Amino acid sequence: MSNHDKALDNALRAAAQGYAVAPTTINKTPAIPSPHDKGHGCKGDCGQPGHGVYDATTNAADVRRLFSLAPKAVGYLIACRGRLVGLDIDRKNGVDGYATLARLGREHGFEIPRMTTTVFTPTGGAHVWLTVPEGVTVPNSVGRLGAGLDVRGTGGYVAGPGSTGRTGEYTFHPKIGYVDPQPVPEQLLKLMLPPPPVVRPQRRSVPVQEGAAGRALEGLVRVVLTSPANTRNSRLFWAACKAWDHVRDGHLAADDVEAELIGAAMQVGLSDSEARRTVASAERGARA
Repeated sequence: MSNHDKALDNALRAAAQGYAVAPTTINKTPAIPSPHDKGHGCKGDCGQPGHGVYDATTNAADVRRLFSLAPKAVGYLIACRGRLVGLDIDRKNGVDGYATLARLGREHGFEIPRMTTTVFTPTGGAHVWLTVPEGVTVPNSVGRLGAGLDVRGTGGYVAGPGSTGRTGEYTFHPKIGYVDPQPVPEQLLKLMLPPPPVVRPQRRSVPVQEGAAGRALEGLVRVVLTSPANTRNSRLFWAACKAWDHVRDGHLAADDVEAELIGAAMQVGLSDSEARRTVASAERGARA
């Protein structure tokens, strides 16, 4: 049996188990050329093959059709979609992903399930198949977990067992074979997910007194909002001193000054407590 037929046979077997597959080259890249110019954003919506992981299918007839369009295919990909994610452990070029994973496990208190599908790579690494909770989206990442550890999440793929690469064949763990992928440990899942976006609190819209004093406060707020990172606190202190002078003269309300300047400071990265301390320090100076 040729490597092409072997890959097709294994891909059909994986598709029958519910895994979406598509043919790959000896370089582990999608085997069907794109029908579009470079830089396109199509993910298969055009209906033509040649969209890499987005060609992946569980339909046997479509699998055969894809392989017929890729006569040089010697492997197949398994798309990471739905709940499936792949943990790609590399051991090559002086990098030991197993050691990195062991260290992460000790530091964060998790262990990889022993009885989960594991596919050995020709270079001594492994693709560990895991599942995430329904509705959770894990992004692809390269080295973000640590040296030798990549994550194949939504939009990514792992090499299917029985595929041939330039350095050899991808094979199931000889003592386990295929088993249902197990849930990713909770602490590891937290590491796989990107950190939540930093949400800067919006500056509270506080009615300020109209006229020259109101415009002056707006100008002082702009000073804070445009301050470089290494001058944020000093600019806030300067602006607060000027603002408290207007409060002392009766041209501005203290609540307006605090709300506007603290809100602006938090927008540029100061914490609420740090901003309040600086504004309060400026107030004490104005009273002196």
